[in-house]
Amino acid sequence: MTIEEIQNDTALRKSLFPVTGRGIYLAHAGVCPLPAPVVDRIREYADQCLYADQEEVVNPDLLNEIRQWCAQLTDVDASEIALVGPTSTALSMIASGIDFSPGQNVLVYLDDYPSNVYPWMALREKGVEVRFIKTSQLGVITPEDVARSIDSQTRLVALASCHFIAGYRIDIDAIGSMLREKGILFSLDMIQTLGAFPTSLKYVDFAAADSHKWLLGPCAAGVLYVRNDLQESFTPPVQGWHNIRCPDFISQPELVYRRDARKYEAGSPNFLGLIALHQCFRMVHDLGIENIAADLSAKRSFLVRQLEDRDMSVLCGDVPAASAGGMTSFFHRDLDLPKIHRRLAEQNITVSLRRDRTMQQYIRLSPHYYNSMNDLEHFLQSMDRIIQ
Repeated sequence: MTIEEIQNDTALRKSLFPVTGRGIYLAHAGVCPLPAPVVDRIREYADQCLYADQEEVVNPDLLNEIRQWCAQLTDVDASEIALVGPTSTALSMIASGIDFSPGQNVLVYLDDYPSNVYPWMALREKGVEVRFIKTSQLGVITPEDVARSIDSQTRLVALASCHFIAGYRIDIDAIGSMLREKGILFSLDMIQTLGAFPTSLKYVDFAAADSHKWLLGPCAAGVLYVRNDLQESFTPPVQGWHNIRCPDFISQPELVYRRDARKYEAGSPNFLGLIALHQCFRMVHDLGIENIAADLSAKRSFLVRQLEDRDMSVLCGDVPAASAGGMTSFFHRDLDLPKIHRRLAEQNITVSLRRDRTMQQYIRLSPHYYNSMNDLEHFLQSMDRIIQ
């Protein structure tokens, strides 16, 4: 099955993505509706759990396959992937698990999504200086911006792979290789690219993402990446029966952690969510991440052209494809965007309404691969009628 077949076969598309039978969903950078194969897998597992131990009915290879598929998407080893839940939880584990020396600082972007800001700001309680990177425009972070903001006392830089409003994808390799040469750790919130675009972690030390956006999965079924050669020194801030040696569930006199990324999985897995995540990764694997990325890039190019033809201001509308994510945010100073957002919802067209620190509001579009060009054209026609 291909993306083109899904988009062009109405019956197939509706069977796989029932949301298309209700309306047009263009808000995958928020929280996605679940595809039918994911729900079917959840239902199948839940039915099995009516009569058996929730853990025993799970294929013992399933969790390893999730790690392997995630590792393939991110160019790392499966032993570096932990299954820990929400992005906020994983990033908080990273922030609280790193040892900082007096006078050291971390560099973050204040206008990033709060999940990748607050865990680092909390380090002030430990005496860590928290610095905020300066950018020329919302969400656009270049290697030069990072280089200007670090110094000899910078211990870690925490950024997002793609800004949640601007839709700008950072150059992960360029920033990461520069930081590695300087001995500075690099943490990445990759929730806005995992499942949408190739997201290499070759020069990243820590990363996290939940599945409820571009992976088309449930909430709180996410991944944590910790580079292999950091795992020995990076002690998890959470402890439990699952990540520490306890043969026959008998507590031992010493803490002996697992020797791979399972070191960061303290308790029982979220099997219901991970069963779904397994299916999500299977779908990405079958369609091909490069094919998904090409489709999302084509949709964004189309939307940018159409919106600019309508005199809309589009964030990062002129950036090269390599720097463009899957979302397209726009505004017009003479238009009532909340009204447009509300009227679209009345027509079963789901988009996101966002605002920045200056109180500027935006309508954010984030179609996925199953959305057809007819969906985008219908959205544009509906918006034209609303603003007439």
